[in-house]
Amino acid sequence: MTQLTALLFILSSCLVNHVNSFNSPKQSPSPRKKTSLIKIASTPQEFTSPVKPEEQSKDESSSIVKSQILKEKVMNLLPRMKTEDEALSLENYINAMESDFVPLQTLGFMNLAIGGEWRLLFSTKLRGGPRPNFRITEMAQILEPSGLAGTIINKVKWELMQDSDSTIFDCFGTFSAICSYEINQGGRTRMKLNDHKIELIKGSSVPEDFHALVELLQGNMPLELFDPSGHAMDVTYIDSDFKIIRITGPAFEGIRNIFVRKGLE
Repeated sequence: MTQLTALLFILSSCLVNHVNSFNSPKQSPSPRKKTSLIKIASTPQEFTSPVKPEEQSKDESSSIVKSQILKEKVMNLLPRMKTEDEALSLENYINAMESDFVPLQTLGFMNLAIGGEWRLLFSTKLRGGPRPNFRITEMAQILEPSGLAGTIINKVKWELMQDSDSTIFDCFGTFSAICSYEINQGGRTRMKLNDHKIELIKGSSVPEDFHALVELLQGNMPLELFDPSGHAMDVTYIDSDFKIIRITGPAFEGIRNIFVRKGLE
C-alpha cells in the first residue's frame, strides 16, 4: 500500500503541474532589440537625431529667406551709416548672417563661388578721411582660383589733384596689390603679397612724386588690402552676389570686409 500510495501521489502531482502550466499565461519571447535611429556619438558634436527631408528643406528655406532679409538690411544701412547705433546694428546683422551660414563643402563649389571680380562695400577698418586733393573712387578684389591656390588682386581707382590752385584731378589711375594664396589643411586661405603696381589711365598727367602717391594710397585704403602678408581670410558668408570675408592674423584679427559681385550691384 505504501508503494501504491506513493505512485498515486506522483501521478497526482504531475497532473496538477500540467494543468497549472496549461492555464497560466504563456510568456511571450523577449522582443527583438531594435536598432536605434539615433547614432551613439563618440563626441558631443556627433549627436544627431533623424531629420525628415521635408523638415530639413524647410529649415534651409527659412535660413535662406532670413539671410536675404539681413542682406537687404545691410545694403540699405551702409550708404547712410553714421552713428554708433547704426554701426552696432550692422555688426548684429553680420553676426546673424555668419551664424546661419553653412560653408560650401567641396573645393570646386567654393572656387566657383569666390572667383571673379568683387567690389568692396565696407571694411571695419576703413582708414583715412576726405582729402581735398586725393580720392579713391573704387575698391575691388579679383580672385583667380586654381585648385588649392590662386591669385588675389586688390585693386583701387584713384584720382589726384597735383596743383593746389586747381580744382581738377589731373592725375588718375589704378593701384594693385598682387597677392598669391594657398588653402591649408584646415581650410584657411593664407595670403602673401607679391607686388604693388601703379598704372595711369589714358589722359592722366604723370605723378610728380610717386612716393607721396603711394603714401596717399596706403593711408586711404584698408591695410589688409594694401598688404595682407602673414594673414588669412575666411569666407564667413557668400551667395551669388554678396560675400563677407573675415581676416585673421597678428595685425588685422577679426576685420570684416563686405563685397558685392561687380556688375550685379
